[in-house]
Amino acid sequence: MVMTSRERVEAALQHREPDRTPIFEYVLLSPLADQFLGRPYGGDPANWPGLVHELGWEQAVRREAADRLDLAMLLGHDMLYAIPNPLPPEAKVSPADEDEQPDDPVERIRLRNEREAQRPATPPDDIFFIYVCLKEEMRRRGLDLPILAPAYAHGVWTDVDLMQTMILAPEVAHEHFALATRRALGYIERYIELGIDQIGVGGDFAGNVLIISPRAYREFIVPEVRKLSDRIHAAGRWAVNASDGNLWPVIEDFLFGCGVDGYLEIDFHAGMDLRQLKALYGDRITFYGNLDPGNILSFAPPEEVKRHVVQCLEAGMGNGGHIFCASNAITASVPLVNYLALIEAYREKFGLDRLHLDL
Repeated sequence: MVMTSRERVEAALQHREPDRTPIFEYVLLSPLADQFLGRPYGGDPANWPGLVHELGWEQAVRREAADRLDLAMLLGHDMLYAIPNPLPPEAKVSPADEDEQPDDPVERIRLRNEREAQRPATPPDDIFFIYVCLKEEMRRRGLDLPILAPAYAHGVWTDVDLMQTMILAPEVAHEHFALATRRALGYIERYIELGIDQIGVGGDFAGNVLIISPRAYREFIVPEVRKLSDRIHAAGRWAVNASDGNLWPVIEDFLFGCGVDGYLEIDFHAGMDLRQLKALYGDRITFYGNLDPGNILSFAPPEEVKRHVVQCLEAGMGNGGHIFCASNAITASVPLVNYLALIEAYREKFGLDRLHLDL
């Protein structure tokens, strides 16, 4: 039986066998998105100022929603990932942090905490207009695609001051992460109100190796992300943890300690092998992706890309639990011929008609 996109995605999340592996793209940017659409893509931040200048803020957001759906329909996607839109140009924003900073990293984090605590716990409503527009546009077109939205707040990537503070003044670091939870919950409450299906949590804390210790991850981050997952589950939604990098030293903390349903940004290049993940945790966790955008999709020949696609799909098969996408952004480094090879290999694998794109 042929499933709808929603049925297909929900089967994957519920560990039931879908008619085929659901497909979407986590982040697809210019120039590929522009080429597919035949116009500047509204979902690319680089195109946003020009769209606002041309159309005005409200119409720019509506254009972004239409572009996201046009891309999804053009490429046969089963779900969407969308981030909150920028505020209107005239919106009042909090004053910028003062340039003068303390010399001590702990004091810099302490100052950041003070400023964060003074900000409203609820984010400005205008940044969620994209989700209103997506829902309206889907109703207009007779579509029903699940949406994944981000509440990433607990990463430490490049934040040297924070990592030093975790060692030098743990109580200040704990306050930082508690405030991050407060901020993320503000987003989550709005997502729940808007009917968003899947909510991303977590944040980057690893490259080819962890950039903080397993003990620090368990002490500072896991309990806070768990609070987000618990709230998401209480509302009947799906929590999806995200981080690049080699997570094997803390993989069970990342999945089960954080209490999540899914794992996004599975970093093939850093050694996160989908087949092994599926064998260990495939009955409890849904895995998003495992295609390698920074290396194979960017620099391999098209035939190798097609083999990589088939291997990824086969590694994720069995009782649902896999949603097909790249592990991170499709940027300018990915040539059009390789992305077309990706689409072709996916459609061949499931006996779908070849897409005829007017490029």
